[in-house]
Amino acid sequence: MRRKRHSEQDIERELGEDVRRIMEGEKLRDVGEEDGPSLYPGMEDAGIGSSVDDETQVFDTSRRVFYTDESFLPIPDEEEWEEEGDEDSDRSAGKRSRGPYLFISIAFGLLFLLLAAHLIYFNLRMKDEILASPYNKRQNAQSQLVRRGKILSKDGATLARTDVYEGGTEERVYPYANVFAHVVGFVSNGKSGVESFANYQLMTSHANIIDQMINEFLKKKNDGDTVVTTLNAGLQEAAYYALGDYRGAVVVLNPQTGEIMAMVSKPNFDPNTLADIWDEMVSDPTRSNLVNRATQGLYPPGSTFKIATALAYYRKYHSFDGFSYDCMGEFTIDDYTVHCYKGTVHGQEDLRGAFAHSCNTAFSQIGLMLGNSALTATAKSLLFDVKLPSELLSSSSRWALTNESDEIELVQTAFGQGKTLVTPYHMALIVSAIANDGVLMTPYLIDHVETATGELVSKTKQSRYKTLLNPEEAEALSKLMEAVVEEGSANELAGRSYRVAGKTGSAEYTRSDGSTGTHSWFVGFTNPDNPDLVIAVIAEDGGAGSSTAVPIASEILRQYYGG
Repeated sequence: MRRKRHSEQDIERELGEDVRRIMEGEKLRDVGEEDGPSLYPGMEDAGIGSSVDDETQVFDTSRRVFYTDESFLPIPDEEEWEEEGDEDSDRSAGKRSRGPYLFISIAFGLLFLLLAAHLIYFNLRMKDEILASPYNKRQNAQSQLVRRGKILSKDGATLARTDVYEGGTEERVYPYANVFAHVVGFVSNGKSGVESFANYQLMTSHANIIDQMINEFLKKKNDGDTVVTTLNAGLQEAAYYALGDYRGAVVVLNPQTGEIMAMVSKPNFDPNTLADIWDEMVSDPTRSNLVNRATQGLYPPGSTFKIATALAYYRKYHSFDGFSYDCMGEFTIDDYTVHCYKGTVHGQEDLRGAFAHSCNTAFSQIGLMLGNSALTATAKSLLFDVKLPSELLSSSSRWALTNESDEIELVQTAFGQGKTLVTPYHMALIVSAIANDGVLMTPYLIDHVETATGELVSKTKQSRYKTLLNPEEAEALSKLMEAVVEEGSANELAGRSYRVAGKTGSAEYTRSDGSTGTHSWFVGFTNPDNPDLVIAVIAEDGGAGSSTAVPIASEILRQYYGG
């Protein structure tokens, strides 16, 4: 191996000498010179050195030497060619020098793949959500190209449209005025309701691409897509007029699908004239007309909370059997006395009777039996103190009972007073889960989106949101709620062509002048064997649930079912 390396060095040196001679104009050496380089066969073809006469070339196979005149080069043995020696070290060094470049190449390749994956995920999952955000300023630019689309009810009524007048002036028109004010919303002085969270769909056109190109060439706007809601116009009107002059709210939804079918809040406003009275509206905080009481109004739940207390009892004792209580019309603990409504004495009753007659004293006793932890755990499982699933702005219901709360606060909470606050929308969701075997479906307001000419663009897929209770618990509570209608405080709803299960509530609160007022509640659902409507009603200062909220619910159901 050393001889081979030495010969190569000699060749390099002699070639260098030939180059020097050429540069200095000297005569090249003859190949036959003793100190001239000897060539391997084939090196002449590569243009190295001078030609060699064939007669002077001798190959001695026994000595494995190539002769040129008197000089010779040893032909290395096969073992010598296979040995790596210093050359292997050089090649290894080369490989090591390429290592960092290989690592960088792989790293950039992985980064490219991650970037591509993110772009794919963005376009499949995140693009519409980001573009649909009401804070996306790109939507405002769309108004120069697209005319805002219509909003329709599921039964085909136009809830909002854009009229165009001579000269191109546009006006957003709400044919039902105040009736859909909060749920459909407005686009003047900001946006709310469906107008807000469906803004992207309304300001996007999926019209025929050729028609769009023609309109753009003619400087004409394209018609935005039409948003078809889950709202039922007839049911919404029934709820609006049944609530009358009461401040309060009505929520109606389908428990099996999650469709919101009606949502009314009063006091309200006419979105057609809102821009004209905006300053007056926002400067008077006592009016609160812009607040959607259905999703944002927080009220003491009154006896409707006995649904949660009964569930906590069932979870602890696995049955309603065995409970017995002798109601004397009042119940005293320390220096605090609980009264049944108007001091009514219910006498001996089981849990079904106590629930049907809304006995406050019986549920005070149940609260003591359960304790703070059990009642709190049940309330948390029913979505108290968490953000509710809602496309509209909504408030989280408030739960104040803790392990440190005293017994007075415990018994108050057990029959729906104390510091507990809840929205009508939340109560509708709880009842919806009971009606649907314990499963709460994700509530939604957009049924589908279509082009201005009626071609389908997208449709909302129904989905489960969460299981709030198991089927056995749901069935047990459903039976209690049926008893309220059959023999209790909501008896006005009995004897119809449809069956109703529900719970009344009379929630006391302190007015601003220090006097005591009472909100009127009713929550329930129809046809327990195959439930199709859930309804929640609150009438502020309406008195007992049986005297105000139940008649409101009765009128809504009569209008919907026709009897």
